[in-house]
Amino acid sequence: MSIKPILIVAGEPNSIFFEIFFKTLKSNKFKNPIILIASENMLFLQMKKLNFKFQIYKINYKKLNKAKIYKNSINLIDVNYIQKKPFEKISSRSNEYIKKSFDIALNIIKKGFSKKLITGPISKKSFLQKKYLGLTEYLAKKSNSKNNAMLIYNKKLSVCPITTHLPLKSVVKSINKKVIFEKIKLIDEFYLTNFKFKPKIAILGINPHCESVDKFNEDEKLIYPLIKKLKKKFHIFGPYPADTIFLKNNRKNFNVIVGMYHDQVLTPMKALFEYDAINITLGLPFVRISPDHGPNEKMLGKNNSNPLSLKKALLFLDKN
Repeated sequence: MSIKPILIVAGEPNSIFFEIFFKTLKSNKFKNPIILIASENMLFLQMKKLNFKFQIYKINYKKLNKAKIYKNSINLIDVNYIQKKPFEKISSRSNEYIKKSFDIALNIIKKGFSKKLITGPISKKSFLQKKYLGLTEYLAKKSNSKNNAMLIYNKKLSVCPITTHLPLKSVVKSINKKVIFEKIKLIDEFYLTNFKFKPKIAILGINPHCESVDKFNEDEKLIYPLIKKLKKKFHIFGPYPADTIFLKNNRKNFNVIVGMYHDQVLTPMKALFEYDAINITLGLPFVRISPDHGPNEKMLGKNNSNPLSLKKALLFLDKN
């Protein structure tokens, strides 16, 4: 097969994903064809509920090299999942369906049919069941990738947390020179590969104002010496206090801001750009992007969800 389609795993069936997928497909055209890996049953139920109409072309993923794939249409690999209502409460009942969807996508990627994957939202509580911190770590394990990084990307500014979905009490003991270096290296390689330049990277301190009342100050003993060392290879600066780095006159100097924990950088990022950002997993043997939102149970069936993040994800893969 000469074309390289964009694969989409819809994820949790009781989420807003189909809604934003329908809206995105209705208002945009893409150069690359899209293959959706999802339940035909759920697709039709929610299409009817949300008042959308699309032509569905079912394909057999085991014979993908012989399949006819259409642009700007829904090419569907059906994964069985039976539910009578278009929306129900999220539970572990969908776990096997989601797992099978990911297995099919990873198998297609392994065979070389595509290297582009978009993943819909899942419930960490129901699907991951505390075995993984998030989908980033789940896909890294599934694809035997040792190093990975979560990059929340926007053309103007991106952020990356050194630790992801950890309780705050576990953050400091999970941070070391090796893990920081690995994330910085992946970020630098991503920008060089996709945009042909080395990014300017700001590193945040662990403590408020990069100060500590304790005798051991992690920012002085760990972060600052590492930055000084890495300056020889990367355009890296800091450490900066997290409470001022996102001010307009500060953030404009950088392409990426790297924080020590999840909410340190994702909270201001979402406040600044809302839906205009995508979650890119660095370090995998394929490009994985997810829209920057969760299942959002409160919005199910209301047809009011913003599709911008999924649109940005598809446009990024469509150009690269």
